[in-house]
Amino acid sequence: MRYAKRGRLRFTSHRDISRAVERAVRRAGLPVAYSAGFNPHPKISYAGAAPTGVASEAEYLEIGLNRPCDPARVRDQLDESLPTGLDVLAVVEAGQGSLADRLEGSVWEVRLPGADPAAAEAAVKEFWAADRVEVERLTKKGMRRFDARQAVGSLAVVTGHERTAGQEPVQACVILRMVVRHETPAVRPDDVLMGLRLVAGFAPPSPPEVTRLAQGPLDVMTGEPADPFDLDRAGEDL
Repeated sequence: MRYAKRGRLRFTSHRDISRAVERAVRRAGLPVAYSAGFNPHPKISYAGAAPTGVASEAEYLEIGLNRPCDPARVRDQLDESLPTGLDVLAVVEAGQGSLADRLEGSVWEVRLPGADPAAAEAAVKEFWAADRVEVERLTKKGMRRFDARQAVGSLAVVTGHERTAGQEPVQACVILRMVVRHETPAVRPDDVLMGLRLVAGFAPPSPPEVTRLAQGPLDVMTGEPADPFDLDRAGEDL
């Protein structure tokens, strides 16, 4: 299942999303399978979840069912049962292979209200010119230092405008679009922003608004993520 995390629900933790999905599965009456043992759990697994505070149009999970179900009906039932902001976009019957292994990279859009487009362009050039851009981040294993440059497949600046309720542009808004490979440790958009600050002193005046647009297997020709459901849909056509 591919679903979106939109609006205020971008601030929802992964644990709360898991609870919402489990409730929605029960409310929709899906024949979900359960694990064995003394404390059985519904067979729902998540792949490549976005961090708390980040919106996404490309979150993925797998649900084990006791019997075959129509994917379109599952999509409609789950979407109706989930809270607004958790929106089901696509459901397919799983084929062979691991869904998590297909998620090799992500496309991110980072909106920076009030940032200077010229400064952003200069910072991106400095970032690309560097052989390494080492940043630090606190992880579950403590403070880690890693190269944020290596995982970035593409990074570009798009100049847009912030709009009022009347949809009139009022100020410049820098938009960064980046493709980041999934590596260990994971490089996140905020790591790239920290890298821009380190190499060029680029510091946006407002908190970034981050959205994941896509994730999937990386196309060797374009460097962009493809649809991870393509293999499943190909199996349905056989």
